[in-house]
Amino acid sequence: MIIPIELESKTIREYKVIIDRLPHLSFNRKVAIVTNPTVAGFHLNTLLSKIDAKNLYVITVKDGEEYKNLDTIVEILDELFTKKLDRKSLLIAFGGGVIGDMTGFTASIYQRGIDFIQIPTTLLAQVDASVGGKTGVNNRFGKNLIGAFYQPKAVYIDIDFLETLPKREFSAGMAELIKMSVMFDREFFEFLERDDLSSKDSLNRAIARSVELKAWVVNQDEKEAGIRAVLNYGHTFAHVIENETNYREYLHGEAVAIGMVMANLLAYELGLISLDEIERVKELLIKHNLPITYKIEDIERFYNKFFLDKKSSDSKIKFILPNGIGNFEIKDNIPKETLFRVLVKFKGLE
Repeated sequence: MIIPIELESKTIREYKVIIDRLPHLSFNRKVAIVTNPTVAGFHLNTLLSKIDAKNLYVITVKDGEEYKNLDTIVEILDELFTKKLDRKSLLIAFGGGVIGDMTGFTASIYQRGIDFIQIPTTLLAQVDASVGGKTGVNNRFGKNLIGAFYQPKAVYIDIDFLETLPKREFSAGMAELIKMSVMFDREFFEFLERDDLSSKDSLNRAIARSVELKAWVVNQDEKEAGIRAVLNYGHTFAHVIENETNYREYLHGEAVAIGMVMANLLAYELGLISLDEIERVKELLIKHNLPITYKIEDIERFYNKFFLDKKSSDSKIKFILPNGIGNFEIKDNIPKETLFRVLVKFKGLE
């Protein structure tokens, strides 16, 4: 299956997301693969057997969200300069969302921008992080606060890479599928309720639908000036959770799952969603072994960290909320006391 991404801009840019077995790739230029030891141990030989290039290099960086920072970007850049890659060279992001974000960001700044492609190896990266051109790294103030919108030349999604994915990582990816269904497609949500995605056909179908939905959004709003912000459902809460736990306690999808539960309770406070729908979302998250609770130690501190979110502006926090299942609302004028009524429900949880 091939899903086109066509961006509305003065210069039309188009690339394809190919959902199939990874094809043989030939490049008449220098190519550097950026990966980590875990992915390399399972799949690097497979990838190397699929690539012909003028010169082919492998850059291995440490594995984990805690290494998604400018120090690692400098390490990658040093390797690229040492290997004398030029403006015609190509980077390949081979790994999960962390590798994809860092590789894309490095490509955007190396010699003012070189090409890169995405070959995601986690479910979360296949359905979300590899598509749409968001790149960046974290710092002590928050998640992805340093970065750029920089589109890949292609995305190759091969679900065979998921066969070695730990169950916890697979569950984290399911959070993004659930997110897309709650925001945009009630029928897709009901499909996820019914199906366990144990067959490759079902999994391919779910990945394809999620990518189609994201492509539809990105085609309209590449740089998150409008509807693309909806993709951040659950993320405003999740980014605070990740920051408070130093990106070590929860995988990104796990934090998003908790964030969706928090967002749903806020939506209920505003009369946007029923208790029955909230329960259905929680049950789907639980079905995929995702966490739904978080202990907030200091509500005021948690609240103040909302303002470090990229979506906040003019001292207003932007929240993406479900309007039932399959629709959304964007709110940026929610009173502090309303938010506190939600946050206090997570105060003192064990």
